[in-house]
Amino acid sequence: MDQGQTADTTEAIIGAVTGTLTRPQLLVLNRHDQDDQLRAVGRTVLLRPQAARLVDEHLTAADPGHPWEGVTFAATWGSRDALDVRLVRPDLVAEISADRSIDRGGVWRHPLRLKRMRLDVGVEDVFRFGQGPTAAIG
Repeated sequence: MDQGQTADTTEAIIGAVTGTLTRPQLLVLNRHDQDDQLRAVGRTVLLRPQAARLVDEHLTAADPGHPWEGVTFAATWGSRDALDVRLVRPDLVAEISADRSIDRGGVWRHPLRLKRMRLDVGVEDVFRFGQGPTAAIG
């Protein structure tokens, strides 16, 4: 990160993972928009084993009708390759560190860093897409 950028911590909802539910590799994060739809807002860097263990014991496979069924995510920014994800029940909140760089669609441009699970925070407490004190709107 260059000297001019600042990282903020905020919360987002876990909507999918790469890897498996017992050994997640990275998290795909989302927030609800004003129409209560889940919008993907970013993904984490690869999780270290200790971080993966903090997450895996709380993950549950998605129920039928997950809002992201059939949605593909780019493997890397600007890539046409699809990320291989496992959808999870969007009921877990993660505290993440994010820099302030966001793209035109409101998604964090750079990978996020998992700080900790927020089991004390419900998904209804997470800032909505486009709201909150951090510069990143998603």
